[in-house]
Amino acid sequence: MEEDETAGPGPALHRQDRPVTRRDASGRLQVPSRVPETRPTLLGDWFIYLSIVVLVCGVVAITALELGAALTSVVVRLPVLLAGVLLVVLSVDALVRVWRSAWAWLPVDRGRGLFRFVWAATLGAILVLTMVAMIFVVAA
Repeated sequence: MEEDETAGPGPALHRQDRPVTRRDASGRLQVPSRVPETRPTLLGDWFIYLSIVVLVCGVVAITALELGAALTSVVVRLPVLLAGVLLVVLSVDALVRVWRSAWAWLPVDRGRGLFRFVWAATLGAILVLTMVAMIFVVAA
């Protein structure tokens, strides 16, 4: 046995951290509300600003179409292509973020992790639909 210098005379205690278990009012275990992001994606701070650009481009293109502009018009094509390229970049960034989040949640709360995989699949579908729409506008 070793002597524990901090506790005074006597045997050394091999202390282990006790897992923190928080329970709600009905006695069920509470899971954390968030899991920290260990590797932020490249667009972390720019995500919202680029999304605003995509929104404005969409408003311009839809307004032009509503006012009678043709799909081949520059006032429709340019905003659609700019918004499409930005939306592809934003969707890939969001897909990476949600994918990492899903794997981070699996050991903590399996249901939340699986739900995030559904979101990742949804973002993948949005990515494919965006590319198809861009091809449609360019081909017109």
